[in-house]
Amino acid sequence: GPGRLPAATGEEGPLEGGPPDHSYSLSSGTTSEELLRKLNEQRDIIALLEVKMKEMKGSIRRLRLAEAQLREEIREKDRLLHAASAGTRKRHGL
Repeated sequence: GPGRLPAATGEEGPLEGGPPDHSYSLSSGTTSEELLRKLNEQRDIIALLEVKMKEMKGSIRRLRLAEAQLREEIREKDRLLHAASAGTRKRHGL
C-alpha cells in the first residue's frame, strides 16, 4: 500500500547519481582499468597486512619466550630467598 515502508534488507545502495557509501564502493560507470587499479591496491594492502601479521607473530613469540625466562628467574630468586631466610631463622633460633 501507499503507507507501506520498504523492507530493510541491508542491500540499499547509494542514491542514483549520489556519491558512493564507502571508499571501496564503485559507481556504475567504473571502467575495467579502474577496477584493475582498485583490485591491485587492495592486493597491495593485503600483502602489507600479511607482512605486518608475520612480524607481530614473531614479536609475540619473542615476548612469550622472554616472559617464560623472567618467570623462571623469579622462581629461582624466590627459592634462593626462601632458602636464605630459612637459614637465617635457624642461626638466630627463630
